[in-house]
Amino acid sequence: MPTPVPTDTTVSAHVAHALAAFTDQVFGVMGNGNAYLLDALERSRSVTFTAVRHEAGGVVAADAHFRASGRIAIATATYGAGFTNTLTPLAEAAQAHVPLVLVVGDEPTSGPRPWDVDQIALASAVGARTYTVGRADAVATTAIAIEHALSYKVPVVLAIPYDVATLEAGEPGEVPALSLPAALQPRGEVGTDRIREIAEALATAERPFLLAGRGAHLAGAGTALGRLAEATGAVTASTALGRGLFPDTRYDLGVTGGFGADGAMELIREADVAVVFGAGLNQFTMRFGELFAPGTRVFQVDISAAATHAVVSGYVRADARVAAEEILAALPERTLPAWRERIDVDALVARDAGEELAPDGRLDPRSVAIRIARSLPEDRVVVTDGGHFLGWANMYWPVASPDRFMMVGTAYQSIGLGFPSVVGAAAARPDATIVLSSGDGGGLMALADLESAVRSAGGRGIGVIWNDGAYGAEVNLYGLKGLATGPMMIPGVSFAALAEAVGAEGVVVTSLAQLDRLDSWSAEPVDQRRFLLLDCRISTGVIAPYQQEIIRVNS
Repeated sequence: MPTPVPTDTTVSAHVAHALAAFTDQVFGVMGNGNAYLLDALERSRSVTFTAVRHEAGGVVAADAHFRASGRIAIATATYGAGFTNTLTPLAEAAQAHVPLVLVVGDEPTSGPRPWDVDQIALASAVGARTYTVGRADAVATTAIAIEHALSYKVPVVLAIPYDVATLEAGEPGEVPALSLPAALQPRGEVGTDRIREIAEALATAERPFLLAGRGAHLAGAGTALGRLAEATGAVTASTALGRGLFPDTRYDLGVTGGFGADGAMELIREADVAVVFGAGLNQFTMRFGELFAPGTRVFQVDISAAATHAVVSGYVRADARVAAEEILAALPERTLPAWRERIDVDALVARDAGEELAPDGRLDPRSVAIRIARSLPEDRVVVTDGGHFLGWANMYWPVASPDRFMMVGTAYQSIGLGFPSVVGAAAARPDATIVLSSGDGGGLMALADLESAVRSAGGRGIGVIWNDGAYGAEVNLYGLKGLATGPMMIPGVSFAALAEAVGAEGVVVTSLAQLDRLDSWSAEPVDQRRFLLLDCRISTGVIAPYQQEIIRVNS
């Protein structure tokens, strides 16, 4: 008979003890390298472990959990192949500045076995630092790893060597408190002078404009920015990851960039002063350099080391909330400009409704998106995979706040992370309806965690598959250039049938009338309905506006 392994005083138990001090959610796949850790977590009863079916899904779920709640979560996988399966979502978390900790098994301290790889080097290559626990420091090292992730807003790998996992380490003791940085203040005379300069610019502007991104949301700047907009008479808008931040929607233009409405984007070019809070001004937000007119005076407030776009004429390195409050305090009295009074926001943000069917006889995705939006529950949290279809949810499905819309995968330009995003969002928002938007290509890539999504969200889950039988972005960009489209096509797949196989209700949608099922589903008690997957058979011939911008720039 094998000797029983102590379950409460081993190194693995020490790691579990420390993790439980900072989180109540762990996602992942069990294997040889993390079996003892998961045993300790299960016995602790203070942490919920949610199993996914692919190691990538564990990291995605932890990522989505943070985006939906602001609370750090843990992913876990075994060593070797289990670890390498996590690299794409680990790179996404690094690119998106999402704090999470991935706890993995690792090679024994005696050296690598034939199936081991240099996990520290691989993690470093995608932007994640590794901390390795030992017999005497497992609790402290685990706390340091979490502190690093939260302080620098990055993913961190916590490695447990295979021969260390079951070592006796005594009672775990007290978990060290975290020391996290305070909100970044504007520094020195330069920072103070720039705050004053922005305040004076806003006070004299005739057409002031405020733009907020995810950084402003993470800083808790919504209330301060709302007050600043009111005090200056500014029109507002947000980036795709900052939507819903401004509390007064009467003068808010929605999302900027390729996901923005044409009328709203034209109005932004009329601004004489623009102040950007917590947004990186990437090429998509900036409409490839055309968001602002040449004469617009642009200021940026962010925690990056320097301004992130050449259009910025004045930069303040500071926390968005702190800076907004200081600008408010520095504002001189003025008569508000009349810009707000002459705009019709409803007209400016109007979208093309499309037709029921496109010329090829398949559904027009615009009309599908509008019909679905009409029936989506108000408490929704939208998670979307990457792909051409990104435009439809972004353009037609508004949400109440930035933490109710997430695009896990887009920072790293990945697809195939949609289904496991549902898992993390469902754990973070146990009372909300989780709505997934995914293409057929990404859906097939993530198929291992269709079951995880259905199991986790249950009757609170809706999946919308934009099934056009193709990798739409590639068809639009390269097919139109004359490249062979054969490799870009996907033979017909019934996601409705796949969903039924794992316990969901699947509906093939070839007409708008079939979306009436969403209404009746919404009226049913949550505990009496199944996860609903809408397999929408859409046309490849309708190109989203943001994709048209990309085509134009790359042609």
